[in-house]
This record gives sequence, structure tokens and C-alpha cells, in this order.
Amino acid sequence: MMRTGLIAQKLGMSRVFNKDGTNVPVTLLQIDNCNVIEKKTKDIHGYDAVRISFGLKKKNKIGKMTKGFFTKIKSEPCKLSQEFRVSSDGFLDVGTKVSVNHFVKGQFVDISGFTIGKGFAGGMKRHNFAGNRASHGVSISHRSHGSTGQCQDPGKVFKGKKMAGRLGNVKRTMQNIEVISTDDNDDLIIVKGSVPGPRGLYVTISDSVKIKNKNLPFPTFISNDQDSATEIKNEDFSTDSSTDKSTEPANSDGSKSSEVKDIEKNVIPNVEGKEWNIK
Repeated sequence: MMRTGLIAQKLGMSRVFNKDGTNVPVTLLQIDNCNVIEKKTKDIHGYDAVRISFGLKKKNKIGKMTKGFFTKIKSEPCKLSQEFRVSSDGFLDVGTKVSVNHFVKGQFVDISGFTIGKGFAGGMKRHNFAGNRASHGVSISHRSHGSTGQCQDPGKVFKGKKMAGRLGNVKRTMQNIEVISTDDNDDLIIVKGSVPGPRGLYVTISDSVKIKNKNLPFPTFISNDQDSATEIKNEDFSTDSSTDKSTEPANSDGSKSSEVKDIEKNVIPNVEGKEWNIK
């Protein structure tokens, strides 16, 4: 079963503390208006995928073709979009909103983005070369990478030779990153460790390929205000049901019971409503 992924914006890094006082570095990722805007099926397009939007864009900032596409699906123009491969039973209807609850606490995800661009760099900085001698016998070439080819035969520099060139700004994927928590109020996904790219970069988040997560909302988490016809195959979204909001017992007025508040105080990190010190 393959689920769709999400597009998020990297806000920066912060930290959370576990119950035992352990300091955990985290990255804050924020989603914005992530909706399904297109479905691609194997019969028509040759593969199964859904297209997810991110953010909103003014209508006077888009072209006629793009405006016609969003008019057809009766949706507001988005800032950017990305296709995600899904299985045949993992489709979502056009217009379905995908929230941060699509990912659950404790699961592992793969995050892709472009690394920080560092411009043109030499061989020592780019490939960790040792450089030439700093004293005798070397003149004005202390940091040069030396010879790059052979003699008349083959008479060329082979492709892929490690030389000076542009450093960074390449797409990289970090695998098996743990989801610490999600904040539905601020549309935040808090993940453990670092994520490729600078602050403000757009990244894609999808379920881990190497670590198979179990008991995930399939095909996605559906809130009460969305279409109730879409079914969720697994009701236990997390291995620890006490930490999941959808399975929490509540009072008749919708407020959380004292039992749930005690569990949250001892188990769940205090991330909702937290003022993050982003660095």
C-alpha cells in the first residue's frame, strides 16, 4: 500500500525535551493548503499518482492554461504542486484536503529537498583534497587540485573527474527520519534531526521506503468536516493509541477528560501552542 506524500516548507530548527530531560533537536515543517488537485491512473497515463498542491497564488499571477485548469476543478490556484505515486487503492478524490495528521507520531518518513548552495568551490573545499605543499617547491598553487588528465593517450579528461565546480544546490533525500509530533493548529510537522536545504525551502515528505510503518491512516486522515464517505481502513493510527487525538475519550461537550489530560502530561511532548525558538 502506497500513500500520498505532502509538500512542506522548512521553517528552521528548534528542540524539544523528553520526559527524562533529554534534548532532542528537531526541524519544523509547515504545510499550507495541501489539497488533491489531480488524479492520474494507469489506464490513461500509464501510472497511478495524485497531484498535491501547496499554498495559494493570486489569479493575476498565473497563465491562462493554469487558470483554466483550476477553473475546471473549481479550486483556487496554488503556489506549487507535486505528484506522488500511490497504489491503486490509495487514491484520493480531487478536492480532498490532506492535513498534518496524515503522518503520526513515531512513524518514519523520507524527506527530499535541495541542499544549501555554496557557489563555486575549489577541490579542497568541494572534495576534501589535501592540496599541495605550503612551503618548498610550490608557487601560487597551494590549494590547486593538481593534474586532471594523462598523456597523449587517452588525451582527455574523463567524465566525473573530481575538480573545482559548483558546490551544493543538489537534490538529496534523507531517509528514516522520525516524526516527533504534529501540531494541527499551526499545521506543523516536527521531525527529529536535520532536513536538507536552508530555511524557507520547500521539501517533500513521504512514508519511509526502508522502514515499513504500520497502522497508518489509509489512504489519509479524514476529519469530521470532510467527506464522511471516504473510509479509513485502519482506525488505530498509532502504535500507542493513548497518544492519538482521534481515539481520545472526550466529555459530552467535546473537551478532553481528566484521564486524557494526565496521559498527555506524562506521555506527549508539549508541542501544541509552544513558542518555538527557531534557529
